[in-house]
Amino acid sequence: MGDLRQLHGAPSFPGKAESPTKPAPGWDVKIVNAENEEMKPNETGALVVKLLLPPGSLPTLWNNDKGFIEAYLEEFPGYYKTADAGYIDENGYVSVMSRTDDIINVAGHRLSTGAMEEVLSSHPNVAECAVLGVADVLKGQIPLGFIVLKAGVTRAHSEIIKEVIQMVRERIGPVAAFKTATVVKRLPKTRSGKILRGTIQKIADNEEYKVPATIDDPAILKEIETVLISIGFAGGRKN
Repeated sequence: MGDLRQLHGAPSFPGKAESPTKPAPGWDVKIVNAENEEMKPNETGALVVKLLLPPGSLPTLWNNDKGFIEAYLEEFPGYYKTADAGYIDENGYVSVMSRTDDIINVAGHRLSTGAMEEVLSSHPNVAECAVLGVADVLKGQIPLGFIVLKAGVTRAHSEIIKEVIQMVRERIGPVAAFKTATVVKRLPKTRSGKILRGTIQKIADNEEYKVPATIDDPAILKEIETVLISIGFAGGRKN
């Protein structure tokens, strides 16, 4: 019968790991930085679609044109904001790395905390993890990792931390400036299982925060605060 994509007129490309493929015809996908400038191949930034959008695209929000403009069109003039972050390689393949709120600015470099979490979670002793950007006087932000170990792991925490830091350095590069991680018993989550990264970040940056109504166990936040103090962080900056 042949390739259905070719029968329907859509181009067919060889597959590439970690990429859904190239944009569909009519979708002019770009990667831009915070200044709305297009980025070079393989550089991580905000995933946007150049206007005008192709026929059949979402035209607005129901009875909320203003909300649609504010949410999707204002931040990157001339583009539709997807709220995803990623990169496009030299051959046009798109890779979606995380949501834009997962992107941190380390000394002018836009980096994905989601990509760092992928590295940490690949360690055989790590059950789950979270990486977030905390405020830093010199670099603007620096990544900080929280690791929950698998049941039965008895290795020294310092050894595991050293290994995951080296893994990030090897897979992402020294530019990530990933130098600090800590082992915690558990991570604060909503009752549906979503990690409360925003709340953790506010604690690290010494900002006021409200205990989310959906949190599974509010006591975890005090545990996170105690851990941050123990590793020398105050207001997001390491002492």
